[in-house]
Amino acid sequence: MRRAIYPGSFDPVTLGHLNIIKRAAAMFDELIVCVSVNSAKPSGLFQPQERVELLRRVTEGLPNVRVDCWDGLVADYAKAHQARVLVKGLRAVSDYESEIQMAMLNTKLYSRLDTVFLYTRPKYAYLSSTVVKEMARYGADLSDFVPRQIIEDVKQKVNSTQERM
Repeated sequence: MRRAIYPGSFDPVTLGHLNIIKRAAAMFDELIVCVSVNSAKPSGLFQPQERVELLRRVTEGLPNVRVDCWDGLVADYAKAHQARVLVKGLRAVSDYESEIQMAMLNTKLYSRLDTVFLYTRPKYAYLSSTVVKEMARYGADLSDFVPRQIIEDVKQKVNSTQERM
């Protein structure tokens, strides 16, 4: 079985992420979308388990996609789940520079692990979770940025966060 893992923070999942998920799911027998807790990033808008639930909703029509969460090293997760491929999306050269470094490190930690890079479709090249959160803070229409199934979740979470400040 060809199993791949698409790790990321997905805070929140964007249409760009969903595009990579769909394309990777077509390439592998099983794709595990893994919400990774990134110690370099401050706590996110959504808690990791909330992100898992959002991802499950937007991928429910993809039978070979499973969603999970992990707070350790991605290489350790891949080894534990007998996956030999990581999928990473690239928007720009700056993404490549940091992702190639991580790919080499992951291979050092788990020698059987390879990383496959999927370039973003041009219509998503500007898109990031950070941009989505900023747009939501100002009440922008999110329909071109996040899957329709979670637009209200993002708006509500941003509004509740702003109310607490």
